[in-house]
Amino acid sequence: MNTLKLSTLAMAISLTTVVQAEMNDAPDNLEVIEVKGHYLRGYNAHSASGASRLELDIIDIPQSVSVITDSQMSDFRLNDIDAVLDTATGINVERIETDRTYYTARGFDVTNFQVDGVGLPLTSGNNHADEDTAIYDRIEVIRGANGLMTGVGNPSATINFIRKRPTTENSFSINGTMGSWNSARVELDGSYHINDDTAVRGVLVTEDAESYLDRYEKEKNIFYVFISHQLFENTEVSLSHSINDSKASGNNWGANPLFYSDGSPTDYHESTNTSADWSNWDIKKENTVVELSHIFENSWQLRGTYSHKSTDEDTELFYVYGTPDKETELGLYGYASEYDNDDKHDLVDIYLSGDFDLFERTHEFVIGVNHSSMEGKEVSLYDYTTGNGFPALPPLDEWDGNTPKPTFNDGEVGSDIERTQKALYFTGRFSINDDFHFLAGGRFNDWKIEGDSYGVLQDADDKEFIPYIGGVYQLTDNTVLYASYTETFVSQTELDINNKVLDPITGESQEVGFKTSLYDDNLLATVTYFETVQENVAKLDPATAHLSPEQQRYIGVTGIETDGYEIDVAGEVLPGLQTSIGFTSFNIDGDDVVADYTPETLFKFAAVYSFPQLEGLSAGVNVRWQDDISRDQGVVAEGYDNAGDIIVTAQDSYAIVDLMVRYEITSDVSVSFNAKNVTDEKYLTSLYWAQGFYGTPANYSATISWAL
Repeated sequence: MNTLKLSTLAMAISLTTVVQAEMNDAPDNLEVIEVKGHYLRGYNAHSASGASRLELDIIDIPQSVSVITDSQMSDFRLNDIDAVLDTATGINVERIETDRTYYTARGFDVTNFQVDGVGLPLTSGNNHADEDTAIYDRIEVIRGANGLMTGVGNPSATINFIRKRPTTENSFSINGTMGSWNSARVELDGSYHINDDTAVRGVLVTEDAESYLDRYEKEKNIFYVFISHQLFENTEVSLSHSINDSKASGNNWGANPLFYSDGSPTDYHESTNTSADWSNWDIKKENTVVELSHIFENSWQLRGTYSHKSTDEDTELFYVYGTPDKETELGLYGYASEYDNDDKHDLVDIYLSGDFDLFERTHEFVIGVNHSSMEGKEVSLYDYTTGNGFPALPPLDEWDGNTPKPTFNDGEVGSDIERTQKALYFTGRFSINDDFHFLAGGRFNDWKIEGDSYGVLQDADDKEFIPYIGGVYQLTDNTVLYASYTETFVSQTELDINNKVLDPITGESQEVGFKTSLYDDNLLATVTYFETVQENVAKLDPATAHLSPEQQRYIGVTGIETDGYEIDVAGEVLPGLQTSIGFTSFNIDGDDVVADYTPETLFKFAAVYSFPQLEGLSAGVNVRWQDDISRDQGVVAEGYDNAGDIIVTAQDSYAIVDLMVRYEITSDVSVSFNAKNVTDEKYLTSLYWAQGFYGTPANYSATISWAL
């Protein structure tokens, strides 16, 4: 394991000294510029911007919305996006490998991830490496389709990362954490007003950790800077840049086999890892954003954003395949590959928003344009010549990763894809009367894909209008009833019997529910019923089933349908007691495989209590529970007494319980202790694929924090 870089610690000391001196020397009458950043005290965020460009309170958004605040992330050390989404209502985190993760909601993959409301769907539908949360103020989860702001994707959910911006006052904080498996992490976060017009926010993170998994280690370094400048009285410009540099070794590709050749389940130690000792997965993500905002004399606002995001991904991977014999544990083989991926995203978003009067009432309106492009290239190489590319393995419980490193010179394949999206979107929030507000809008999307992926042509060109309608009715002073309908679409490349490309898959999402604000707006509760369906999903045309794959044709049919309800509660239930509660229950029809491996009942609960009897002491619990899942793995082969029996891998329902305690020694210094999976539950992280590995066993960390 690498030690933390001394240069980073030296930088922390230097930056602390400079910031402290500047804060001490700052004049009392310093004029503070207005900025967008803010600190959310507690677990109840009152607004969310990811569902539309309208700055609405969550209670006024006709969709189910959750916000994981900076307080909740800090309390339970939710340092990466997987840990955050584990706590979010309705979201299931599918950890299929150490460095590759899928996310699902309402039975569909979550592909739309945005930063401050702009972004493109994930290129491959999954996230490689992690996304550190240190640079984010909060994370919004908008469940259901979000056709107004995304257009393309599944009717599952949109994850919107809201970045940290300069705060109204100069500040600086440093957190140092040590934990199980020699994990160490240092975070620096500072905000400083250079002058009356210019402010800067910066974040530095370095983290180094071994793992409960054999041979797996990970190091990551995060850099983030955000500079805002007041050009004129009503005009502000900002420039930001972030770097997420992640280096993993001993990472797996694929995971453990889940059954023996006689159909009985395997039961390895939690630390079992299929990786070779030379395996590595290095990913560097960079994102540059320029924003310009102007407020006109009539209070309308014009806002423009340009974002450039790049990913440089280099890997050397080792996959294990085969079915082991229960007596000898033999029958597994290695499959080595080098995989490189480079992609670039460019996005421009410009919109105008404001209020207008009509029929003696005030209404809100937004209109915007969006242009985005992505260029992605993947290359995979293998070793077919040296004999090291496909070695036979010893029993997996004896495997130490020691195998000769292949020479990756053979079988080059890959992909070269370009995607562009041009869109015009608009929405209005119309005040029908004092109690009823109606939202209506839509998005014109021009979506184009060109290129091929591993020999499969990806060319598609679709133009779609995506409607959005919703309404919010004020039942009482604190309670509203809402309903909404929206869509998304996904392009297809399959041909019909007339050799025409099938129309896109349309995802339709509708929901109805009520929201109520309690305890002087300190608590928000939402109850939602939803129905979601995908239409025009490609299915093999039975009339062409006897033909070769090149000659087969497809028809569009109804795909997955889901319906269910969600309960979401966030805020201060009692004085000093912050809570976040989520319950989801739904049914999946149309795909038995998805229905089996997807947990259809989820419960999330987090609570932190500040003890009035002992000032500065707080303690909390974080729980996530899911019902049982399974996967049909085929049938037992001939030669066994139970030949022909169906092989089913099952994961029983389970709960993961985390605990925390924090004590504020002074107003500036605090110490905290976090214990995760305190019951040491052994569980499979996912059955999304036919393989799987075990979740993190009980582990502990201690953090000391200093804030100026």
